[in-house]
Amino acid sequence: MESDGNVRLRAARIAAGYSTQETLAEAVGVAVRQVRRWESSNPPWPRGAAARRLAELLGQDLEQLGFTRPAGVPDQQSAHSRELPRTQGVVTVPVPGVTLQPATVAEDFAGITRRHRRLYWTVAPATLHPTVVAHATLGCSLLTETAGVTRRTVAAALAETFLLAGRIEFFDGREPDSARETWTRALQAAGQADDQLLGSAILAHMAFVPGWAGDRPAAVERMTAARTYARRGSSSAELLAWLDAVEAECETRCGHTQTALTLLGHAQDVLATGSEHTSPEWLDWFSPVRLAAFTGHTQLAAGHLPQARQTLLQVLDALKPSEDKQRTVILGDLAAVEAADRNPEKACEYAVAALDQLCATWYATGMDRVREVRRALTPWQHEHCVRDLDDRLYGWETTVSALGR
Repeated sequence: MESDGNVRLRAARIAAGYSTQETLAEAVGVAVRQVRRWESSNPPWPRGAAARRLAELLGQDLEQLGFTRPAGVPDQQSAHSRELPRTQGVVTVPVPGVTLQPATVAEDFAGITRRHRRLYWTVAPATLHPTVVAHATLGCSLLTETAGVTRRTVAAALAETFLLAGRIEFFDGREPDSARETWTRALQAAGQADDQLLGSAILAHMAFVPGWAGDRPAAVERMTAARTYARRGSSSAELLAWLDAVEAECETRCGHTQTALTLLGHAQDVLATGSEHTSPEWLDWFSPVRLAAFTGHTQLAAGHLPQARQTLLQVLDALKPSEDKQRTVILGDLAAVEAADRNPEKACEYAVAALDQLCATWYATGMDRVREVRRALTPWQHEHCVRDLDDRLYGWETTVSALGR
């Protein structure tokens, strides 16, 4: 043992993100003087729950942390060597190993996650997705080389990275099976971070898969889980309103539009009331304008055409320049309103505008809206406006772009 104390324990403590002895003592559940003794030149062997907690938080065995095992004390498997249960067909999030990265790795990794979050709104999904997946692979490796606060920070950023990858797969690539698997990994990472709000957001995204497939019981089950996680965390009004909106979307696709409208009305009340809690920074996909977009789509599905038209036009005017993906969806919904109102020329006008936007900013959800409109225009398929729409919809550029993505 070096004369300046237990340097192994001190180094592991700092690497795990516990910058002071006081923060480690609080995490372990012991007095500060106990940590001082452990970091002394002659540290006593930790006992009982404190020993297990110390090894778990710092990701190393006690002997690797600079302690000398007393005679007669058995060698037991430490917390960091336990494996998580494996899910069939899904790569599980690893548990910590013995090579620790410095505490700065957490912020470095999380910083890249934040940049990917912003890039999602402008970068082509086919270009961004491989980069996000590679970043997730790095995060899984870092989980084996970090512990304590550092590991939880990496795990939270990894959960968000997997969440983003799943969003690209589901909303941009129309790959629900891949998205479901990716979101399962996200949920595992959120569990490693013990982040209730991220868990809620991931579970709500997972509800989209059965919801869009018309499997209402499965969607409701996932939403119940999402609300349970939200209740355990410090949920903002925006997060709670978004949960209502997600469930409303699922109900709409399952044909329960009145239930959906009730949920959307509740979401508006939640936003109006507000909350003492602020939204997590990753909740960048929801706002009052986005709630109105959900509402307009449900009003359309319910056959409330004048209300849907008014709502969607207000949304279109309120969208920011950075919300071009959402713009394609709104234009598609406006086209559907006009088709349902037996106004094919106006419907085609909106559909062509959506195609123009899709050429600049691809979004599979927006293209789905245009295709739905074209099916609704079948009674007028010999009209010039519909034929012109077909020329755009099945032109070389659009067809190759859609198939290529």
